[in-house]
Amino acid sequence: MRNFTIYLAVAACLLAGKITAQETFESKARQIAEKIEKITKDEKEALKIEIEEVNKQFENGTITKAEADDKKKKLAEARAIIIENKVAVTHEELKELVQKKVNGKIVSKPSNDSTTVRINNRYVLKFEKDTVSFKKKKDYSERRTTSQFVFAAGLNNVVTEGNIENSDFRFWGSHFYEWGLTYNTRIAKNNNLLHLKYGMSVMYNNLRPTENRMFVKNGNQTNLEDSGLNLKESRFRNVYLVLPLHLEFDFSGKTIKEDKTYFKTHQSFRMGLGGYAGVRVKSKQIIEYNSNDMEVTQKTKGDFNSSNFIYGLSAYIGYRETSLYVKYDLNPLFRNNAVKQNNISLGVRFDLN
Repeated sequence: MRNFTIYLAVAACLLAGKITAQETFESKARQIAEKIEKITKDEKEALKIEIEEVNKQFENGTITKAEADDKKKKLAEARAIIIENKVAVTHEELKELVQKKVNGKIVSKPSNDSTTVRINNRYVLKFEKDTVSFKKKKDYSERRTTSQFVFAAGLNNVVTEGNIENSDFRFWGSHFYEWGLTYNTRIAKNNNLLHLKYGMSVMYNNLRPTENRMFVKNGNQTNLEDSGLNLKESRFRNVYLVLPLHLEFDFSGKTIKEDKTYFKTHQSFRMGLGGYAGVRVKSKQIIEYNSNDMEVTQKTKGDFNSSNFIYGLSAYIGYRETSLYVKYDLNPLFRNNAVKQNNISLGVRFDLN
């Protein structure tokens, strides 16, 4: 019993020593990280005082603006070298500390070969086997122009003489699809609100007529007529190649860290207002029906008097990558029809960085 008590006491001491060592390692690592932060802060404050003195000399007329700018540049370069030299010393201290940890002089070697230790929200140290590295976590600002893959889908229909009620097309059966590549350029260098969004897309506008009807081309008129068949499917599709252009309001704002400003997009609410213009690539009508116990699919390609050019207005509003999307063709669906019909679409849009 006495031996068991001795073993238990020894084990407790070893465990306490290990915990104390681990705490010592973490506290020392944190002290080194804080030392680096203090070096940077102190040197910046010193540079600020020196810059203010140069500004006073310029205001008093003792030096010219060119001389003042040259002095400021040299002072900044000198402080940068001082920071680099002082931080290099603390990096060596940190490497030595972590190497002791790896060698088991502070705590036992980790079971995995690669370990990352977070000192605080801005400093991370990583060691793999016998190599050690100390890194400051970097924030990054997106480039002023970024690119996104765009995909949109939803409901499609037509506005007939300003009215969409009592439509000749199925509301839930008529769809549109759009996919393409866009570029997003921040307009102001130091403000993240306004962006110009432009690119190229392919649009598919599908209409499904009701009551077994289909489109029939009669000269320069394209009419919706009864097919005389029991149609399982009746679908008319126009495909366009378009160039969209939007003014985008991005409320992602900016992030300021260590006197540096970082801009990122698609982090908050966004809204785009603009339009599109392009050309019709093809038109096709598909009908399906049964005849003599046979399933028949009939595909007809042609222009159907469809407008060769497309142009319209579009807008979207949403959060991050996902938006509610609406577009309206200003050009009529068919060129010469007595009754003007304009395509309208409502759906969901995804802008993926």
